[in-house]
Amino acid sequence: MSVLPCAVAAWIFLVGCYGLATSRNLIHAVGCLAVCQSSTYVLLLAVGYRDHGTAPVFSDIAPGSRPLVDPVVQALTLTDVVVGATITALLLALVIQVAKRHGTVNPDELSELRG
Repeated sequence: MSVLPCAVAAWIFLVGCYGLATSRNLIHAVGCLAVCQSSTYVLLLAVGYRDHGTAPVFSDIAPGSRPLVDPVVQALTLTDVVVGATITALLLALVIQVAKRHGTVNPDELSELRG
């Protein structure tokens, strides 16, 4: 595994965390959280990548004669995409409910939620 995909994934994660920390809007915060989640896609695909790798289908040549990509990592990435989309949709629905009940999406103005 190369260092470049790990660095890209770390950079994407840090950009999302910076946006999340400086956000003054709940919708922006949900978007930044989705950016943080997308860094895991890059990292998972980097783990399963092989140079000149092909799909693990052994019907045409003998096993072990060519490099293969890892299909489990690809399945985990697809699962991560689905879970990320679901979490984003759920958080956006919660933001809509907060906006309806409190009239704002600014977390600083939500004084009723303070303990």
